[in-house]
Order: sequence, then structure tokens, then C-alpha cells
Amino acid sequence: MIDYTILPMYLVAVLALLLVPGPDMLLILSASLSFGRRVGIFASLGNATSGLILTCLAAIGVSAVVAVSPLALELLHAIGGLYLLKMGWDCYHADVGDAPTVTEPKGLASQFYRRAMLSNLLNPKALLFFVMFLPQFVSAHISSSSAQQMFALGIILNVLGLSFNLLLVALVGSLGKGLLHNTTFRRYQYKVMGAVFFTLAIWLLSGLL
Repeated sequence: MIDYTILPMYLVAVLALLLVPGPDMLLILSASLSFGRRVGIFASLGNATSGLILTCLAAIGVSAVVAVSPLALELLHAIGGLYLLKMGWDCYHADVGDAPTVTEPKGLASQFYRRAMLSNLLNPKALLFFVMFLPQFVSAHISSSSAQQMFALGIILNVLGLSFNLLLVALVGSLGKGLLHNTTFRRYQYKVMGAVFFTLAIWLLSGLL
């Protein structure tokens, strides 16, 4: 399915990428610290879901079409940035009474699953990454097609990425568990998440400037 002679190089490259902080890591870590391990796990799963979708798009060539279209990229920048701005606005202006309790996080995990998935899908940089990164490790010396190789490489990347994010969630979720019992911290957790979403929005919209 892939050229195993280049697999060690690919794994090293993936590890280096995982260690570089990005908007996805920021969202997952903030969710874990603010709302606990369960929400962080669902945010990680949402991110992994978007990764699988982007892998499929890259494998069938759709992402390559988007990558060469400046208009499509600008549209993704605008939609993704505005979506994150709305989430930031909603969090920042949420009533303190809306802050979830430690024992009643009902619906919050699924919300962060969707947010993590959509924020990554609407990030054109994520789409470009799959277009520019995966093809570098496609080999012409094996019988598998380029699409098959890209799909296999993407699966490896997503499995490693999910494992890495779940490890971070376990660490940060444990550290943040005590903070969930702190009334003052819970009062401002929506403000913190709002700031995170505003930061992510600026991250995306900066590409339009």
C-alpha cells in the first residue's frame, strides 16, 4: 500500500508536525483544561474525523482542485473565520449560569466534537497540508496507485494524531480536574474559550489580509 523504505522518514516528519503547536492542539487543550477529559476526548475525535475526511478528499484529488483556486481558498478562509468568530462571541457573552457543572456536562462533549471537526474542515491550511505533505511520500516504485498511497499515509497520520491528542487530553484533563471544582475558574471558563475561538478566527482570517 505504501513504500516501506520511506516509512521511517514519514514517521519522523509526522512526529515533528505533532509537536508543533497549532490551532487544533490549542482547541483540544483548552477544551480539556476548561471542561475536563471527556470533552477533550470528543474534541480529539472531532479533529480525527475531519482528518479522515480531508484524507479522502486528498486521495480523490478534490483538495488539489481547491488548492489551485485562490477564490476557493479565500472563501474557506472567510467561512471558517466567521464561524469561529461566532463561536467566540457566543462563549464570551454566555451567561455564567450556562457554565457546565462537574457532574452535568450534558451536550457539551458533542458540541466540541462538532466544533473541532468543523474548525479543521473550514481551515484551508489543513486542506493545503494534505495536498502538499502527503504527496511527498507517494512512491512511483510500487504498484499501489497515488490515491491508495495517499489514503494509507493519511490513515497513519490520523491514527498517530489521535493517539497524541488523547495523551495530551489525559495529562491536561487530570491537571484541570481540580480546577473544575473552583467556582471562580468556572465563572470565567466561557471567557477563556471565547478568547480561544477568537484567536483561531484571527489565525484563519489573517490569510485574507
